[in-house]
Amino acid sequence: MEDVSQIVKEIKQSFRQMMDGAVSKSMRDKGIDYKLNWGATLPRLREKADEIGPHYDLAIALWKENVRECKILATMIMPPDKVLPEVIDIWMEQISSQEIAEQAAFNLFQYLPYAPEKAYTWMASDKPLYQLCGFHILSRLFMNKQEPNERGINEFIDQAIVALQGDSLMVRKAAMSSIQRFSELGLVYERIAKSALKRANLDFL
Repeated sequence: MEDVSQIVKEIKQSFRQMMDGAVSKSMRDKGIDYKLNWGATLPRLREKADEIGPHYDLAIALWKENVRECKILATMIMPPDKVLPEVIDIWMEQISSQEIAEQAAFNLFQYLPYAPEKAYTWMASDKPLYQLCGFHILSRLFMNKQEPNERGINEFIDQAIVALQGDSLMVRKAAMSSIQRFSELGLVYERIAKSALKRANLDFL
């Protein structure tokens, strides 16, 4: 049986070679604060994830570390078909920055067997990071030509319009991006999006 804590230790040591002071300084300057941040670039982390392969226990252990690179790597190696919704809910609760939210949405959440349910629940949350993940997941599902049913369409349009009129810039951007992806599903979808935006006096980009 491999010792997961030993592997975590070795992975953390490997981040030293990936260290990029400029990246971590730029994050600190923007107020993004991790207990530890090596500033490793995403392509380097992706290489590391490919080297490790899918690994549930290791993903759980890495996520517990308050280290930027550990959290991102955890989202890259967690097998989406093995992780329970309750675990994803705990991870979501523990996300405290836009970067980790986006990485989790792109690397893991969009691939979950129950991704649409999570997306619709989170999109309707009053927490900006939850909303951000919800809209990012839907963007990806729409890009993969997954069409929502009628109820899903109404719910999505309503929440997107609310988000576009909200205070959070990151959520507004994610909502607009998801509306654009929704419109690309076909002419009917484009018309639905345009008329909803028009009714709300919002411009379609």
